[in-house]
Amino acid sequence: MTLAGLQTDIAWEDRQANFSRIEAMLAESPPLPAGSLLVLPELSTSGFTMNTAASVEPRDGESARFFSELARRHRSYVLAGIAAPGDTPNLGANEAVCFDPDGVEVARYRKRHPFPLANEAEHYPAGNRAVVFEIGGWKVAPLICYDLRFPESFREAAALGAELFVVIANWPVARVDHWTTLLRARAIENLAYVVGMNRSGSDPFLPYPGASLVVGPKGEILAEAGADPGILRAELDLEALRQWRRDFPALDVLNPKS
Repeated sequence: MTLAGLQTDIAWEDRQANFSRIEAMLAESPPLPAGSLLVLPELSTSGFTMNTAASVEPRDGESARFFSELARRHRSYVLAGIAAPGDTPNLGANEAVCFDPDGVEVARYRKRHPFPLANEAEHYPAGNRAVVFEIGGWKVAPLICYDLRFPESFREAAALGAELFVVIANWPVARVDHWTTLLRARAIENLAYVVGMNRSGSDPFLPYPGASLVVGPKGEILAEAGADPGILRAELDLEALRQWRRDFPALDVLNPKS
């Protein structure tokens, strides 16, 4: 499967500007093979804002319609961060949403570990479950930014069969070494591919390093982005992953034989 990650410089609280930036990046890139997975960062059409009045939109709002159409046009899967309505008024949900090549929503995951230094839980309360869904034979688990620091969330998804973890983020420059190290660790311990899709540029509060990564199931870096906006591509080999799991059966502990 072809993985294409859009490392965008997210325009602050400006949905239309972000749509335009995404379209421009794709227009300058070679066409995607049908069935590819296109990934965008956390809160990809608003930035990591706690102003839910600016970020939150209906589940079938502008961002959902935009990414649905993008998936149809490119005959690919699109996974992107969107701020959806929360469970109570004035609160949001920091979610990763995936659309299939027909533009149909196939999965929706809510961030389980809000970032405490931004008081995120006061604006986007935590989700409570892992999500694993299928893309072209792959079992995929989305996670969001601060979730990366909690290996038990990955282990729970691995027990559900996850083979590809997609971590979308607004991860700051100050902790970029943690980002790289933890992405590789999650790949190694779960014998899985891990995609870390971060943003670049800056918002009113923080600079961001880009540094998006695609990591193989042995912890090897397969593709790495710099600091600037751009598209990160990699080819993922499902059979090679499954062979590694057969050769090194460390995950057998998750489903012990009776």
